[in-house]
Amino acid sequence: ITTSGITKFYSNGLNLDHALSTPGYYSTLYRLFSRLASYPMPTVAWLNGHAFAGGFMLAMHHDYRVFNPSRGYVCLNELDFGAPLKPAMLSIFEAKLSPVSYRTLILEAHRFTAKEALEQQMVDVLGGWPEVLKLVEERKLTQRSKSGVYGVLKEEMYREVIANLAGHEARVIKDEADAEKLEKVAQEKEERVQAWEAETKGKSKL
Repeated sequence: ITTSGITKFYSNGLNLDHALSTPGYYSTLYRLFSRLASYPMPTVAWLNGHAFAGGFMLAMHHDYRVFNPSRGYVCLNELDFGAPLKPAMLSIFEAKLSPVSYRTLILEAHRFTAKEALEQQMVDVLGGWPEVLKLVEERKLTQRSKSGVYGVLKEEMYREVIANLAGHEARVIKDEADAEKLEKVAQEKEERVQAWEAETKGKSKL
């Protein structure tokens, strides 16, 4: 069970400046997501407050979610501040939400109240800590991993999600290589232009 010690927030998402300036940040984050998605025991996210952007992504990689009905929204608000969403970020929502809910979440950056989140099956239960314990007891979650295949079943259920998370590093390497290639082409083009201008200037003096 995960939750937050901050009353108002489960998680307000990533610190983008820190993420962009820290080598390996996203690779580490995606390994955490993958670990949760394939964890060999039931996982529950107790959303005690807002869960935005990366915070909501974290919650969605749990098996169950309990949301405080009196405080907070869930939202992917990347549309509002112009941040692209990668396959590794989106695939868990595609796997768990209906197409309509998925569209509203991504393309409208809608802030879902607890009631709306329950209606859209983004969360399983509304409530606080007592409801978390009730969920665990009623669904017999402490017994679900005894057969030893719980994690294996999750790996199969979410194989595309896990593949997207695992493939992130390869895409980063490719993107960096493509960027270097484009930079090299641009530099060579600039050098040719400068050489041509120098040659033309020399001839014009004659």
